[in-house]
Amino acid sequence: MDVWQYAAATAIVVLAYFIRGITGFGSGLIAVPLLALFLPLTFVVPLILLLDFTASLVMGGLDLKRVQWREVGMLIPFSLIGVIVGTQLLVNLPLTPMLLILAAFIAVFAVRSLLNLKGEKPVSAWWAIPASFTGGTVGGLFGTGGPPYVIYLNHRIQDKTLLRATFSALFFIEGAVRIVTFFVAGLLMAQTVWWNALFALPLMLGALWVGGHVHTGLTQTHMTRLIGVLLLLASLSLTLKALN
Repeated sequence: MDVWQYAAATAIVVLAYFIRGITGFGSGLIAVPLLALFLPLTFVVPLILLLDFTASLVMGGLDLKRVQWREVGMLIPFSLIGVIVGTQLLVNLPLTPMLLILAAFIAVFAVRSLLNLKGEKPVSAWWAIPASFTGGTVGGLFGTGGPPYVIYLNHRIQDKTLLRATFSALFFIEGAVRIVTFFVAGLLMAQTVWWNALFALPLMLGALWVGGHVHTGLTQTHMTRLIGVLLLLASLSLTLKALN
């Protein structure tokens, strides 16, 4: 990568994991589309996978007692199937359609965040099946499988601290499965992915720490809408890249 690419990537990683430190999710949604503007998607997705896996380990370990394990257990089986499907699509699909699909996917979640659409009543646990399969598939394909899980768990867990801890535990388990499938698919065999992940590790940890301290000082509504703005900009940029 050129010097300007390293500088831009550094800023994106810091922003993405600052948001992750506050909300417990969102790092892939922010980092993947922005990094994909100037880096190959087959490099970006494995890189963010390694960073997200580490972030989930750190955050899940700190909040282990707050994790809602029953909710996690309901999401895991179909999530695993989805990860395998998504990884195969990442290896075999052409680039332009993938970028457009990613942009559209992120735009939907951006609008949802901006409008702060969240029901007050818990949804049925049966919704775990489509939510987890979709999340696993999109996670394997783009490294941004959070939104289906977030939408589902937002309708199951009302306490934001419990929600944040549960996100981290879920993403840790899903990330471990994705690492295995990415190895099998050959997406984690390049040394450049590992060296860049190692370089970004202290940036990611520092951003998580700062975001974790900000977590208690902002309302969930304000933070959700801020994420929506960032995601909408990322979606628009990604669409322009795909069409050029």
